[in-house]
Amino acid sequence: MKKLALSVVAGALLVSAAFADSYTIDPNHTYPNFRINHLGFTTIYGRFGATEGKIEYDPAGQKGSVEITIDATSVDTGYQKRDDHLRSPDFLNVAEFPEITFKSTAVKFDGDKPSSITGDLTILGVSKSVTLEVTSANCAEHPFTKKWTCGFDANTAIKRSDFGINYAIPGIGDDMELLFGVEAIIDG
Repeated sequence: MKKLALSVVAGALLVSAAFADSYTIDPNHTYPNFRINHLGFTTIYGRFGATEGKIEYDPAGQKGSVEITIDATSVDTGYQKRDDHLRSPDFLNVAEFPEITFKSTAVKFDGDKPSSITGDLTILGVSKSVTLEVTSANCAEHPFTKKWTCGFDANTAIKRSDFGINYAIPGIGDDMELLFGVEAIIDG
């Protein structure tokens, strides 16, 4: 009987370890940000205000995946005229390409925390592999909703010209840093 009980417990642990928890990205607490040099004078900061997606996360099994869709029309730098220009065909061409997406292909862990996420970033219909360095990862019961919530901070650098955004290079920098602050709530 003891062996049977141990077998059942071991089997349950193996089954639970084989499945990552599913999380839905909280659009009210997730803001992809960017920064880029402007004419050699200063750094311009911006963000996207509308994001959705899913995360599969199993820290014990060192597995995970991320799928994020960013509404390109939600770009916001705090200056309407610049934001309208960023939405134009010179930059994001949101009429033809209203979404920016990221879909992970690999997640590396350091212990039970993700350390990097590699995936395909698609802008203007062009997909390139990028690696996000995870600088913070924390999961706990949310103090207000009481739902299990995970938060992640990650960043990467890209060349916007790799995605076909060539307007005003080199005056407006080609190198762009992307910073992601993501909160996700467990499904169910």
